[in-house]
Amino acid sequence: MTKLSVNINKVALLRNARHLDLPNLVQFAIDCEKYGADGITVHPRPDERHIRYSDIPALKEVVTTEFNIEGNPTQDFIDLVLANKPHQVTLVPDDPNQLTSDHGWDTIKHLAYLTEIISTFKKEGIRVSIFIDPELEMIENAAKTGADRIELYTEPYASGFEANAKKAVAKYVEASNLAEKLNMGINAGHDLNLKNLKFLKQNISQLAEVSIGHALVADALYYGIQNTIGMYKRLLV
Repeated sequence: MTKLSVNINKVALLRNARHLDLPNLVQFAIDCEKYGADGITVHPRPDERHIRYSDIPALKEVVTTEFNIEGNPTQDFIDLVLANKPHQVTLVPDDPNQLTSDHGWDTIKHLAYLTEIISTFKKEGIRVSIFIDPELEMIENAAKTGADRIELYTEPYASGFEANAKKAVAKYVEASNLAEKLNMGINAGHDLNLKNLKFLKQNISQLAEVSIGHALVADALYYGIQNTIGMYKRLLV
């Protein structure tokens, strides 16, 4: 079964709209785990518009499943991860003012840079995943960095799903097969939802973990968080 990691960024965004601790981010993470989530994902950005750096130690204390911290490996981010030692760190090439993640790493151009950073995390026992487009050359070089996993950027899959699901997933299947041959685990994330998740899972048997936030939190407004987590989990069997 593919694991479901719930990204709680949008819950933090709602909290930050008022000077109140409502919703309480730590309690929300605890409840997600209680309702069946296999992990909690956070993506702190430099402007702290949703997850704040100060949230990380409190979440680290309570998360009992798998804690995944995503982000661009600036020095502040590296220090944050090393101080809190999550189970997994996912490296994402975000620009400081980027609205959301919209591309994977160029693992050819940044090979030496990524190799050094990944080595730093792995020495501390932290599993490392690289956010990446489903391009074979990029995946081949991702393996050279020493990363344990890749996280496939699935927005192109999601945007093409309604028109032609088989065509939309084809590159992801090919990319996953190569990653498996290179002994890398496979995660996926971005714009996955109740409509397109099952098809992705059916076509990528090696899928270890999906990280879902925006759609899941939006669905929870209608279905409730406990029910919503169950709905997503059933698609990953």
